[in-house]
Amino acid sequence: MKLNAIIVEDEETSREILRNYLYKYCPNINIVGEAANVDEALILIRNNELDVVFLDVEMPYGNAFDLLEKVGDIDFETIFVTAYNHYAIDALNAHASYYLMKPISIDELIKAVDYVTEIRTKEDALQDQVLVPKTNLVSGKITIPQQDGFEIIETANIMYCKADDNYTEIYLNNNKKKVVSKTLKYIEESLKDANFARVHKSYLVNVNEIVKYVKGKGGSVVLSNGKDISVSASKKSKLLSYFK
Repeated sequence: MKLNAIIVEDEETSREILRNYLYKYCPNINIVGEAANVDEALILIRNNELDVVFLDVEMPYGNAFDLLEKVGDIDFETIFVTAYNHYAIDALNAHASYYLMKPISIDELIKAVDYVTEIRTKEDALQDQVLVPKTNLVSGKITIPQQDGFEIIETANIMYCKADDNYTEIYLNNNKKKVVSKTLKYIEESLKDANFARVHKSYLVNVNEIVKYVKGKGGSVVLSNGKDISVSASKKSKLLSYFK
């Protein structure tokens, strides 16, 4: 699959190195333009249909996060390329698909491109289709602790779970909510044999309740009750693998 890309990097030498690496090792990348600052990048983004942006963090007259804020609704994947590892958390919060450190490792670059290629291929395959999970609905049960004992819930009745510090809110398909004194990681482990996917650090969803996948800033899923839940870039590939 060919991916349209731009390189946003203020240093000409760094742009040249990345460009040459992409030409040699990632032939499915089609570089449609290069930018040395936020303003030039914004023009390229608005005038091209892009699959991926290779984005340096620090630039003249603004940084990568300023650029993404100006873009608004993002429908491309972002690969951060920087010499500073302290931007990693900010990059994740900006739904970065990958974080490459300078000097660029060819192996890591190939991994980043392969990851984005897999995501875009699956997204295109799902576009305008009714989502159908690969596996059938799992009819099982989960036991959740209560102050006066425990309660048994049918896993098929769970729409999604939301983290709340050391508690988890479990939302059911009858519009009821259960609050459990367990972490979301604990609930995720309890549901590992059921059809649930961790789509975000704060959300675990019943895959059978997903009716739509929306491309955008990080992407999101829409559940059968209309609930829209953001998907972290790092969770995209695994989530999309649930569908045909």
